[in-house]
Amino acid sequence: MHELTRDQARRIIVRAQLLDADRPGDVVEVAEQLGYLKIDPTAVIAPCEHTTLWSRIGWSYETGQLKKAVEDDRLLFELDGAYRPTSLLPLMRAGMRRWPQHAGWRQWMQANEAFAKEVVARLRAEGPLRAEQIPDTAAVMLDTSDGWYGPNQVPRMLEALSRQGVVAVTAREGRVRVWDVAERVFPQDLPAYPDDEADRMLRERRLQAAGLAKQNSPWTRVGDAGEAARVEGSTWKWRVDPQALERVDDEVDGRVALLNPYDGMLADRPRLKEVFEFEFVLEQFKPKAQRVYGYFAHPILMGDRFVGLLDAAVDKKEGMLRVDAIHELIPLEPEEMEMIRAEIAELAQWLGVPVAEQR
Repeated sequence: MHELTRDQARRIIVRAQLLDADRPGDVVEVAEQLGYLKIDPTAVIAPCEHTTLWSRIGWSYETGQLKKAVEDDRLLFELDGAYRPTSLLPLMRAGMRRWPQHAGWRQWMQANEAFAKEVVARLRAEGPLRAEQIPDTAAVMLDTSDGWYGPNQVPRMLEALSRQGVVAVTAREGRVRVWDVAERVFPQDLPAYPDDEADRMLRERRLQAAGLAKQNSPWTRVGDAGEAARVEGSTWKWRVDPQALERVDDEVDGRVALLNPYDGMLADRPRLKEVFEFEFVLEQFKPKAQRVYGYFAHPILMGDRFVGLLDAAVDKKEGMLRVDAIHELIPLEPEEMEMIRAEIAELAQWLGVPVAEQR
């Protein structure tokens, strides 16, 4: 049982998420460590997949590098709303073979078996294709009351078949996905593992990305991977990545990081509160009158502590990064505020626009 102070716990997580001063060199290195890059079209400043990479790599990141890694080099692939390293694909095959486990999805897939075969046959004969180019011949519709999907069942079937590893996204035309059969998208020389070994290795990769995670967290499913740990002031049962322990007593070279609200660092909200004492609430879906920090405020990490939230947006009409507020969660020294403004200036330079800060 490893005994960790809160400072050590925070350092482990920050390093695992590549948010210390030792920046990674390229897109693939980031994806290999983090395990996934969430794709989200909300571009108040820039889409999540790009700001996630910029916040790690810095000024040298160009958006075309991600497209090249996915579509040309095939070192990353798209699945379930995220770009993932292709090295994870062999470990995910076991879960793909088991999908769907939810009864509703199973019943829908069974009722639409002929529809599924038609979709795959059309892709094999004509692909790559966009969803709009494939006829909807579904016998049974999925519920659309959540508002995220329209009545067309083709996108739902393509996503379902991708979770089974039958079809895959081969490219994007803007934000639109282009689909093909999986054997023409995925490399065919990947290793194969027994299901139990693949599941174990996948849990280890999740812990590698997290650094430190609650043993039975539904947000970071690491199970019994790594080694047991206790964190000062916490009653949780933790698992820690053994490799992360090698540098646990090294000081983190601090830097400022501006994090997209959908950044993977922020996904495990209970861990944020337990270790960083940071309770992050995305106000995107709140009525304007109820917002405190802004529609899409970006948390500000300084070293190993969350110190504020940036309320900013790219004003496309005026061609600028408009900074409406820098909300302080703790009182900041003048030099700390200057560090934050310097990082905002770096962000604006990367975006190719000037900064306009409200006074």
